[in-house]
This record gives sequence, structure tokens and C-alpha cells, in this order.
Amino acid sequence: MAAYKKTTARDMTQGSIVKQLVLFSLPLMLGNVFQMLYNTVDSVVVGNFVGTQALAAVGSTTMIVNIMVFFFNGFSTGASVVIARRFGARDSQRLHTAIQTTMAATFILAVFFTVVGLMTVEPMLRLMATPEDVFDEAKIYLQIYIGGFSGLVIYNMCSGILRAVGDTTRPLYFLILTSVLNILLDLFFVLKLRAGIAGVAYATILSQFVSAGLTLLLLTRTRDIYRLSWKGMSINSQVLGEIVAVGLPAAIQSVITSFSNVFVQSYINAFGSQCMAGWSAYNKLDQFVLLPMQSLAMAATTFVSQNIGADQPKRANKGTVITVSLSVGVTAVIVLLVCIFAAPAISLFTPDEAVIEFGVLFVRANFVFLLFNCVNHVLAGALRGRGDSTAPMAIMLLTFVALRQIYLFVVTHYVANTPWLVGFGYPVGWMACCVIEVSYYFLKWGRKKPKRQLLPDC
Repeated sequence: MAAYKKTTARDMTQGSIVKQLVLFSLPLMLGNVFQMLYNTVDSVVVGNFVGTQALAAVGSTTMIVNIMVFFFNGFSTGASVVIARRFGARDSQRLHTAIQTTMAATFILAVFFTVVGLMTVEPMLRLMATPEDVFDEAKIYLQIYIGGFSGLVIYNMCSGILRAVGDTTRPLYFLILTSVLNILLDLFFVLKLRAGIAGVAYATILSQFVSAGLTLLLLTRTRDIYRLSWKGMSINSQVLGEIVAVGLPAAIQSVITSFSNVFVQSYINAFGSQCMAGWSAYNKLDQFVLLPMQSLAMAATTFVSQNIGADQPKRANKGTVITVSLSVGVTAVIVLLVCIFAAPAISLFTPDEAVIEFGVLFVRANFVFLLFNCVNHVLAGALRGRGDSTAPMAIMLLTFVALRQIYLFVVTHYVANTPWLVGFGYPVGWMACCVIEVSYYFLKWGRKKPKRQLLPDC
């Protein structure tokens, strides 16, 4: 085993579990809040200074962007599990190999997906039945956003490496800086240059490139054990296989779920641009409420990975239970506040009364059911931390995709085609997933000691 040098990273295999999870996930959650501000500020600026059609255009592109983003998030999850496992095992040489492989593959995939994304912008918008009154603006926004997509990908992968070794603080500083930059650029392009929807897209990608550059600089300049070396940049096929074994199921699940949500968007689009704008505003709030559970799910992945690598399965199990409890508690408080102040929250995105009414409808109908999603996300993160990525993929595809699409078809054709019933397709999937995933987790891992090495050695 290679020598394990002194490091500023967070070792989650010892100390108070609650303290480790909170110290890890709080900067991560705050960082995710600021990352969400990129698109949210776009929506606020567009809705207030450009118009309802422009807001609907930005909202209608979200699902398409998510298809690409979630694929790389899945790849990042696989890389984080492999890197965290080596960190927990105190194996600095194999840790270095995993980091070099991760970044080399990232650069190649970023170029590939940018090209493919630009080629499929118009077909995807047509597939979603995007109305003609928002089509041109949605196309402009999406082309610019995808053209600068590599900045977001590189930042997310670099921060995934830092997350795997327990460092969530410095990525937070970078996101605060670039989020402020994005706000200033949004206002400059829209109010000063009158660039409209293209302006907010340019502001977003420029800010993302700055965050990517800062995290790359950190990884290449650090003297710590997770340093990225340009000279040593190469792809180790065995390490890449480990990353793919965990990351590909997560990516497939995320991509297919997002693609399925394109069809959900098409159901919403049928109700017109005001309903679309209300759904867009609801989704922005939904994404903020999801942040604590997503951050704690990432914490569960790293915590479990490090502790399985250190051969501490009981600590991994205990950490999973604590993480679920923290997620449900924090989310319940946020959901209550958002439901009470739903109208003022939606009005941040638009002054249009009809749009606000639609947004409030979706918030109050769906938000309480996000508590089921707390369990879904954290258990999926814990399972991936064990190297068990196929099960959460299968469960989420069954419930978030198949069941949701069946529900939407049935209610719109045989019950009533209303915005409320269409929007409730989300909670239907969340509840079913929770029941199945909890059952699987306790049947598979509740009564047996997990093996220490679930991934092959290289």
C-alpha cells in the first residue's frame, strides 16, 4: 500500500458521524444553492425584464439540459465512489490513477456531448411540442448554453473529485464568486446591452467557465494527495471500468428519467405558455427544495464509500440512517415555509397573475410529497457508495419513468386532462419509489455484512 501523506481532505471513517455529515454536506448544499442560482437568476431576469414567452422558453429547455447534465453527474458519481474508496483505504497511488483517468475521460466526453447536443437542439424542442411562440427563443438559449456546456461539466467533475476526499468548502467559495458574477453579467447583458434571452445564456456559460478554471487551477496547483498532473493525464482501462460500473447505471437512470420528463413537459405545453411559465417557476422552487436531500445523498455516497473502503460496514449503515433522518427533517421545514409563502415565491419569477396561479397550484399539490424523495435520494446515494448502482437505477426507472408515463396516459385519456393531475405525476413516482427502495435496501443490506471490496482491484 502506498504511503498516505498528510492531507487537508476530510476523513469520514472516524469521529462523530453527525458532525462529519453536517460539516461535509452544509458547504455542499450552499454550493448547490449558488449553482442553482445560475439558471434561477436567468429565469428571474427573463421573466421580469424580457417577458412571459421568454420565461416559458427558458423553462422548456430545462429538461433537455438536464439530460446532458445528469449523464455527467452519473459519471461523476462513479468517479467519486472509486476515488473515495481509495481515499478510505489509504491508497494514494491508486487514488492518483483514478483522478487522472477521471479527468482525461471528462475532457473527451465534454467535447463529444457538446457536438451531439448542438446537432439535436431543434429535434428535441420539436419532440417536446414546444409552442411556436416560444420556439425561436428556446432554440437560441439552448444553442448558446450547450455551446458552453463543457465549463459546467469540468467544474462538476473537479468538484466531484474534491467531494470524494471530503473537501466541499473550496468549491463553495468558487460558486459564490461565480454566482455573483452571473447575476452581474445577466443584468449587464439584458438591461445594458438589451441582448434578451441570448444575454442570460452568455452570462451563464461565461460564469461556468470561470468556475471550471478555478477548480482546475486548484487541482493542478495543490500539493495534496489528490493533485491533478497534466503530464500524467491518461486513461487506465481498469479504473475506467470501475467508474463505469457504478456511474453508468446512475447516468442511464438520470438520462432516461430526464428524457421521460420531456414527455411530461409536452403534457404541460398543451395548456399554453402561461401554464408552461407557472410550471417553470414551480420547477425552479422544486430544485431548491431538492438541494438538501441531494447534498445529503452525496454525503451518504462519500461517507459509505470511505467507510466500506476502511472495512467499517456498521459505521456505514449507521451513517445511512442518520443521513435519511437529517434529510427528512430539513426538507420538512423548507417545504412548510415554501407552501405558506408560495405566491410571493412564484411572483419572484413573474408579475403575471395567471402564471402565479399555476405556479402556486403545482407547489401546494406536490411539495409535501418531496419527503418521500428524501428517502429515495439518500438510499440511492448509500447504495451507490457500496458499489450497488444497478438496483437504484432499476427502481427509479420503474417508478420515475414507466409508472409515471402510465399514470399520465391514463389520467389524461380516461380521467381528466388538467394541469393539477398532470403535475401530480411526480408524487406518484416518488411514493412508489420510496416503498420499493426501502424494501430492497433492508432485504439486501439490512441483515448481512457488506463485502469490503465491491469493485475490482487495479
